[in-house]
Amino acid sequence: MAKIFCIANQKGGVGKTTTTVNLAAGLAQIGQRVLVVDLDPQGNATMGSGIDKRKLETTVYDVLLESSSIAEAKAWADKAGYDVLGANRELAGAEVELVELERREARLKSALAAAADSYDFILIDCPPSLSMLTLNGLCSAHGVIVPMQCEYFALEGLTDLVNTIKQIHANLNPDLQIIGLLRVMFDPRITLQQQVSDQLKAHFGDKVFDSVIPRNVRLAEAPSYGLPGVVFDPASKGAQAFVDFAKEMVKRIGAMR
Repeated sequence: MAKIFCIANQKGGVGKTTTTVNLAAGLAQIGQRVLVVDLDPQGNATMGSGIDKRKLETTVYDVLLESSSIAEAKAWADKAGYDVLGANRELAGAEVELVELERREARLKSALAAAADSYDFILIDCPPSLSMLTLNGLCSAHGVIVPMQCEYFALEGLTDLVNTIKQIHANLNPDLQIIGLLRVMFDPRITLQQQVSDQLKAHFGDKVFDSVIPRNVRLAEAPSYGLPGVVFDPASKGAQAFVDFAKEMVKRIGAMR
């Protein structure tokens, strides 16, 4: 039975998509069966996995409207080694259409339940806003992985996200919890980043992952080649950090069970 995780942060530009595709590729490398669900209408996780969003005939949009199953809509990212439930611009329309529908926040949950036995991990890349799409992701997940930069404004965004998760936990999804905070784009030479990192550890304790993803040019270059950094340049520091993170995730989930 798959463990389902949202990669979420209400602040934009913090590396959610980079985290999603590289964690997926890292998990695939260590033998895990992985599905990436792209819930962002920009479709960056789809393109970053090597799948052309413009050529997709069925996407997560069709799954949310219940005109397709995940088994029918998924695509195989052959170089990265995992399945992708892709997204494209159509998904922006789902936001409006879902408002009128029954069980509007639970549609993804129902679809994932039918596919859960086929995977070990399902990773959901959420858009930065708290939209109906993000709500579908959070209502279907067992937990949230929060990628964050160690900067002052990131702490404010984290407070908002924690409050949102508490509300969803209380009202819609009692399983939902923060699995951990992942420090990304980290540069140990910057004093402020070290200070924020120390604050995070002091406040959140073991909820902060041991793995730290460094600021890395190869990770930034990889999406333009349609590949996760873990596949694009396996020897780079960023790729190795994500493989270490994948191993830490498997260990942490084992301990949770």
